[in-house]
Amino acid sequence: MEIVQTIAIVLAAVGALNWGLVGLFKFDLVALIAGGLKFGEVNPLSRIIYVLVAIAGIVSLTVIGLLV
Repeated sequence: MEIVQTIAIVLAAVGALNWGLVGLFKFDLVALIAGGLKFGEVNPLSRIIYVLVAIAGIVSLTVIGLLV
């Protein structure tokens, strides 16, 4: 379970960095990784990445004890 928690924390951090890039520079790293999409566009791969980051955020909250 420790590996899952570590992966979740890393994914949540990457997601936070992506939101920082979106907020500061209107640059979406997920869109770039998922096929060079334009800002705001989505495809199945980008949706999967966003869902994985969301799940990672929830798992990370349980790891630090804010969500039981």
